[in-house]
Amino acid sequence: MTNSTNRRIVLASRPVGAPTDTDFRLENSDKPAPGEGEMLLRSVYLSLDPYMRGRMSDAKSYAEPVAIDDVMVGATVCQVEASNHPEFEAGEWVLAYTGWQDYGISNGEGLIKLGKTPTHPSYALGVMGMPGFTAYMGLLDIGQPKAGETLVVAAATGAVGSMVGQIGKLKGCRVVGIAGGEEKCRFAKEQLGFDECIDHKADDFAEQLAKACDNGIDIYFENVGGKVFDAVMPLLNTSARIPLCGLISQYNATSLPEGPDRLSMLMGQLLVKRIKMQGFIIFDDYAHRYNEFANDMGQWLAEGKIHYREHLVEGLENAPQAFIGLLEGKNFGKLVVQTNQPL
Repeated sequence: MTNSTNRRIVLASRPVGAPTDTDFRLENSDKPAPGEGEMLLRSVYLSLDPYMRGRMSDAKSYAEPVAIDDVMVGATVCQVEASNHPEFEAGEWVLAYTGWQDYGISNGEGLIKLGKTPTHPSYALGVMGMPGFTAYMGLLDIGQPKAGETLVVAAATGAVGSMVGQIGKLKGCRVVGIAGGEEKCRFAKEQLGFDECIDHKADDFAEQLAKACDNGIDIYFENVGGKVFDAVMPLLNTSARIPLCGLISQYNATSLPEGPDRLSMLMGQLLVKRIKMQGFIIFDDYAHRYNEFANDMGQWLAEGKIHYREHLVEGLENAPQAFIGLLEGKNFGKLVVQTNQPL
């Protein structure tokens, strides 16, 4: 980055199946200048999240797709580099939504102030931001955990899953995680405090999960879908709850899965066992409860009751490869790109 250039990564083409490098393009444009009542935001951290795969598609969804040749969307933690806005000063940190680029212009709408010297500014993209908020509301409002229940969490060491499991432990649940690989499973048990963690790559994954959940599953926090849900479904107890957060195993799919149609089986389970399965979009459904989450999570962090792991990638130019890796499960913790050094 130079003092007069804005690097930006745009959507070059809509992927068919898994995204590739050619679906993105790095461009240089002129650094924008703020007008009256505006400010220039310099990105320092960029969040990479699975939902971005959906925005690359033009299929109808809960949000508009990214247009071809437009900057990829994404939450950012920025510093105000220059301000013509009476409520913001140069040097302040803010949570914004400037996307995959060095600079953005804002009139202040939608920004969240993070102060002049936040201790961990990037946490606003993870544990104190959308992923933490998603875990908190999905588990507590939809999952309704009760002490002694068994909670199973898919993608257990990811940005959302790691928070779900720890909150579940704080609420007295027995927590079983599902993750990819021995290292992640060990981390879930030793660092996050999960009671068990099952490697979904194991040949006998379904058998291991059934053994770990010998009293069935009361809450299943769904981030993955696919073979993981196939193993979970027969273990669900009567009155089980399923917060449906994501289906990362399906995001690159170009057709329905092969094999027998299991929809009737699922619907039969939902009916006979009176299972509640509910999807949610965090800020659409729960924005009015953000302060409730922020107060609780801030206190838990301060008391050392929540452990948080960040997977930091250096350089905006590396965002496409990091994102492709995210969809393949290569990240370990919340994936964040450091786009620039602080001012």
